[in-house]
Amino acid sequence: MTFKEHIKMERRALKELWQHHRTYVICMCLFFVFQAAYPYIPTYFSAEIINNLYEGAPLSTIITNVVLAVGLTFLCHGIVRFVQPRLSVAHGNTFKTEDWLYSKKAMEMEYSSIESPDVALLRSRVRQESHTGFNLWNLLRSVRSYVENITRIICSLALSISFFTSSGVPLFGKLGIVGFLVISIIVDAFCTAKNQEITNKFWDDSSVVNMMSDKYEDLINNYSYAKDTRLYSMESGILSRIKEFDTVENKREFKRSLKCMLVNIPRVLVADILKFCAYMLLIWCSIQGAMSVGDITKYVVCIVGLIGAVSGLVKYIHLSFLNHTYLERYFSYFDIPNNMYQGSLTVEKRMDNEYYVEFRNVSFKYPNTDTYALKNVNVKFKIGEKLAVVGMNGSGKTTFIKLLCRLYDPTEGEILLNGVNIKKYDYDEYMQIFSVVFQDFKLFAFTLGQNVACAPTYDPKKVEECLKNAGFEDRYKSLPDGAETYLYKRFDKSGIEISGGEAQKIALARALYKDSPFIILDEPTSALDPVSEYEIYSSFNTITGDKTAIYISHRLASCRFCDNIVVFDNGSIIQHGSHESLLSNKNGKYHELWTAQAQYYTK
Repeated sequence: MTFKEHIKMERRALKELWQHHRTYVICMCLFFVFQAAYPYIPTYFSAEIINNLYEGAPLSTIITNVVLAVGLTFLCHGIVRFVQPRLSVAHGNTFKTEDWLYSKKAMEMEYSSIESPDVALLRSRVRQESHTGFNLWNLLRSVRSYVENITRIICSLALSISFFTSSGVPLFGKLGIVGFLVISIIVDAFCTAKNQEITNKFWDDSSVVNMMSDKYEDLINNYSYAKDTRLYSMESGILSRIKEFDTVENKREFKRSLKCMLVNIPRVLVADILKFCAYMLLIWCSIQGAMSVGDITKYVVCIVGLIGAVSGLVKYIHLSFLNHTYLERYFSYFDIPNNMYQGSLTVEKRMDNEYYVEFRNVSFKYPNTDTYALKNVNVKFKIGEKLAVVGMNGSGKTTFIKLLCRLYDPTEGEILLNGVNIKKYDYDEYMQIFSVVFQDFKLFAFTLGQNVACAPTYDPKKVEECLKNAGFEDRYKSLPDGAETYLYKRFDKSGIEISGGEAQKIALARALYKDSPFIILDEPTSALDPVSEYEIYSSFNTITGDKTAIYISHRLASCRFCDNIVVFDNGSIIQHGSHESLLSNKNGKYHELWTAQAQYYTK
């Protein structure tokens, strides 16, 4: 980075800090200003009182200095204690705010970025660097150091200025102190740079290992893996991998610490020599009668404090510049653009529910791939139709749904809603017309009602009705707290565990609760037996009424309830029609799939 780029990065980081963590910054500045100034009050007044006693000053002067020393110390101490609990609360809120910023960014990203392995690695690395004190957290530490050390420098200079202006102190002594201070600053800067270089390389080499170690530890800590781990005796293998990661990292950490210790030797030597010279100069001045005993006490504390404060300030200025590499990576995550066009047209609220969707010559390739997941797809359907999407694994069915819901935009061609390209509609409004149950849906450790409504508040009667229609009625009646029953035990020890089939029924109820014009079920009944699936689809056809229902299922029996069926193969639609017409074509893919499944249900 150029110096100009460093300044630009620091300004942006400070602006970000002030915008999101203002209370913490204010409390931190107040706390460390008064904490840093606190020791100088007794230092100054102790020197004054010693001088008063040595010079035989009036008792009133001595008492005044004692009162001022005690009073100002008490005031300073009181301010520190007043700010401290507020600083602790603000510190905790800073962690929560940072977590929220990561979550907010994830929600604002386009879906392709969420699924990108490169983005996942970047996010993992940035968060790991946050946990180890880099990027924004290093800046917070630097701000603290700036405030603390600048306050100490001001106080030290204010109390020791008379030392540098005193005619009793020889010029060579003053210049010697200043010279050694400059040398100390240079050595500090060099040592800090070498330390950070060693540390940077350590963390750069550790990023992938740390991420892998975290994932293996999650296998141990996450109880959802417990059944497989125990039944297949995987615990020793997992623990051995964690131990292997830890052993490698511990050896590397030892080497890093040893290198840093050796690099710091010049810094310690120069600082100690400087302090020794300062002590000897003050002792010599005292012997020559150039300063009083009280002045010696004051100057010793102030000059040593000045050396430490200047050294600390230079160190953190240098660390701040080195931290800009981490800040650059931190901001690169939050700067990931959302290139998906955000339209502005309002989705028309039609009283007649006459919505038409058309895929027109749609082709699609996932980011960073050269293979088409969909190729030249053309299909049109309207509201109220029941459409089945079938095909082998990897044929493009789920990709078709992702494009319809605008999680991705087509690589080629266009998707139309009532003749208008869906890109032109307001993105959030367009998303509201779909209720989707994906095959990898997620339930949360909240109450059953909150899971169905996807909101903290809900209509209990509507929740109950949707669960009934989704086939969850019998289990619902057995729940002691009804819709207020917690799922899982993360937040409530009385929470219930549910089977895979029950989870799918809750997910179906969620789709019904949203009450959108389009209901899409992507393998939503894979955990149900064929009879339960038949009952779900039979009732769903009645429940959905005039809504458009799109079913993706490997069990072709569900297709019999649908008006139209599209058959995917290798990313293209190869057949399109009703169940009867497709089944009558004995050379078609649909007939092949149907016959292959039917043999398991007939003798």
